[in-house]
Amino acid sequence: MVVIDQYIIGGFIASLLLLYWGILGFVFSNNLRRNITKKNKSSKVVRKEECYTSTNGRCRPEVDGSTDIIIVGAGVAGAALAYTLGKEGRQVHVIERDLSEPDRIVGELLQPGGYLKLIELGLEDCLDAIDAQRVFGYALFKDGKNTRLSYPLEKFHSDVSGRSFHNGRFIQRMREKAATLPNVRLEQGTVTSLVEENGAVKGVQYKTKNGQEMMAYAPLTIVCDGCFSNLRRSLCTPKVDIPSCFVGLILENCDLPSANHGHVVLADPSPILLYQISSTEVRCLVDVPGQKVPSIANGEMANYLKTTVAPQIPPQLYDAFIAAIDKGNIRTMPNRSMPANPQPTPGALLLGDAFNMRHPLTGGGMTVALSDIVVLRDLLRPIRDLNDASTLCKYLESFYTIRKPVASTINTLAGALYKVFCASPDQARKEMRQACFDYLSLGGIFSNGPVALLSGLNPRPLSLVCHFFAVAVYGVGRLLLPFPSPRRVWLGARLLSGASGIIFPIIRAEGVRQMFFPATIPAYYRAPPVN
Repeated sequence: MVVIDQYIIGGFIASLLLLYWGILGFVFSNNLRRNITKKNKSSKVVRKEECYTSTNGRCRPEVDGSTDIIIVGAGVAGAALAYTLGKEGRQVHVIERDLSEPDRIVGELLQPGGYLKLIELGLEDCLDAIDAQRVFGYALFKDGKNTRLSYPLEKFHSDVSGRSFHNGRFIQRMREKAATLPNVRLEQGTVTSLVEENGAVKGVQYKTKNGQEMMAYAPLTIVCDGCFSNLRRSLCTPKVDIPSCFVGLILENCDLPSANHGHVVLADPSPILLYQISSTEVRCLVDVPGQKVPSIANGEMANYLKTTVAPQIPPQLYDAFIAAIDKGNIRTMPNRSMPANPQPTPGALLLGDAFNMRHPLTGGGMTVALSDIVVLRDLLRPIRDLNDASTLCKYLESFYTIRKPVASTINTLAGALYKVFCASPDQARKEMRQACFDYLSLGGIFSNGPVALLSGLNPRPLSLVCHFFAVAVYGVGRLLLPFPSPRRVWLGARLLSGASGIIFPIIRAEGVRQMFFPATIPAYYRAPPVN
């Protein structure tokens, strides 16, 4: 095995060198910023409109003093960031389109690595009183066989595990906690554009709940308005891909085959996810490749789920699955992926799904967002005066570099695993899919390593690539034993070529140098500006 690992690492390093020279000419594009308005110096935020109300029904008082940071959006990233920066003593103004409880079919599983970040931010109590369920690993199903993969949690406190829950309940708890800080103001409104002056973002223009046009100003604006962001084009060069859609159902009063585990069914044409989101509810997400899904209105979706998907569901859940279809609460959502490709802009920063997305198969989105918040908090901590926009922007370029190893590992794993788990008529892809299932079924380091990557407990890019190609080599070895034939040798070569074709484009999009050699980038060593 050691010899095999040496070949894997050697081949990988050679590939990295080729890719490195290939991307040296890449530079950030400097597209004209859109959705930006010039600052009107006579405008002021003169009154407070729809504010977040506490449980006693009273509106939170106006924050004293000028605003340090505006946060656009109060989802998982925005609410967590508001509390974190508020706790650091910043005057924070959060503008959220809708402060009522969200109702989504994704963002419901927090990996153990994300839970550790939640503890680091002091937000772990937001999982209390929302009927959140502990998750200790995954159960994998394929062609009637199954294997259980446990998170490697032996070195952590007994409370550390994954958590699954209703996304909206979790967000509301974080909003409520942020609103308890006297220097955090949550306001309901729709941000329509960024306000720019002399090349620097000075604030935002937004509409209140009552439709009144308002301006808000701050030295730093952080955009966290989610996957449907209408502001990201002003701050990055987005390349959004939609490889598939999720069809969401809630199964009621049923028990999963493996309690407290997420379930992944390697179905045809693509995976099915199942996990508990409360003590009585199981979320089922059926992946449908492409951007078009069968119509819900005319019954095509119900027929597709009953005839194509239901026979592949674990038998223990079949009746609950059919009952959920008959109940009719079927929802869909496109799955987006978008590498982080920022345009450093004085006075503004992107965060969360507005900045970086990956396929939700591995449930890594919240882990990346919370990890980014920890990085940003630590970078801003030594700076008390945020008013020098250009100096601050230059310093915060280090954020994009420091976050890369963790974020790109989770992003790459999500994209690669989704492609491997999807069914394909190509025999080499079939062999890769089967090799992945059998490799994980071996247990020990063969399952602990990949699951540590998946859980965010060991987000190391080199470990990811080594395990990915170890799966490919394992698949080739199975083909060549006991006696290789020309056909099997050719199939093995195609398997290795296919594996490279899956992972290398994702790595290239993430950025080879930033992902594997962040310490070679000058921004990595930026010191905080002297106030």
